Amino acid sequence: MRMSGSTLLIACLIATGCGDSTDVTVIKLGHGLDTNHPVHQAMVFMQQRLHEKSGGAMRLDIYPSQQLGTERQLLELLQLGSLGMTKVAAAVLEGFAPKYKVLSLPYLFRDEAHRFAVFEGDIGRELLLSSEDYWLRGLTYYDAGSRSFYTKERPVRTPEDLAGLKIRTLESITQVQMVNALGGSATPIAWGELYTALQQGVVDGAENNPPSFYTSRHYEVCKYYSLDEHTGIPDVLLISTIVWEKLAEQERAWLEAAAQESAAHQKMLWKNATDEALTAVQAAGVEILYPDKAAFARKSTSVYEAYDDQSEIMDLIRRIQAVTPDL
Repeated sequence: MRMSGSTLLIACLIATGCGDSTDVTVIKLGHGLDTNHPVHQAMVFMQQRLHEKSGGAMRLDIYPSQQLGTERQLLELLQLGSLGMTKVAAAVLEGFAPKYKVLSLPYLFRDEAHRFAVFEGDIGRELLLSSEDYWLRGLTYYDAGSRSFYTKERPVRTPEDLAGLKIRTLESITQVQMVNALGGSATPIAWGELYTALQQGVVDGAENNPPSFYTSRHYEVCKYYSLDEHTGIPDVLLISTIVWEKLAEQERAWLEAAAQESAAHQKMLWKNATDEALTAVQAAGVEILYPDKAAFARKSTSVYEAYDDQSEIMDLIRRIQAVTPDL
């Protein structure tokens, strides 16, 4: 992956990703979310657990709210080894590790139990490690619930209501294909630029999970939230392989254990945050809609057909569909 000029500049301006002390191993983690977001709170929990497990021998410094760049820039900084860790939506990883495409497919998961069974099983582990050839090692997934459409001027009750609407998506080929298949006009925009884009009419709406819709304050602009729950794209916690390879075996064990514990903790935070977000945006005047998901699923089947000639992705789809949660 070619590094952009702006990314190289940021890399020169920030400290190295790991080890600014001979006594303490310091890993810097940058991400784009607000400090009130449950994923950030889970990272703070990981920071505490890493300190406890290592007896202070390791320290995690967290830089939220795009202080160090956009998700794409942060991934590029990991590839350089200039930053230690980051969190990005799995869809953004498509441009870095192609297997992640599968997680952006609409209506891939039957329900929450099926989704977690995939993330926490062999397939999930395979995907986390699939980016190692690109200097990115996945450590764990953070639950990002289900993504749904929110719009400014009119509600989305059926796929036909998306016709003519410019909908912000992640920088994901699969997401672009999905929105276009449903009749909208997909418009990739960086998360940090979206509030202004909505205000100025650059886009007519976007799609995301309830906590992100709430903590971003996008509900101040968009007054319709249609819970079609088209995708269940997780967030992925990653470490630079350059930084990973510098860690001692014990340090790796401490970090992986702290990451897994933070993911379990985040599940609880996420459920509470989702309930609170839906209540809060409704109180702020947002109309919450519950459309017929089957209509959206039927219209998005062409997204799957686009991968008929990609045997690796089709194999992943079949394996994911065959996963049965433990009861």
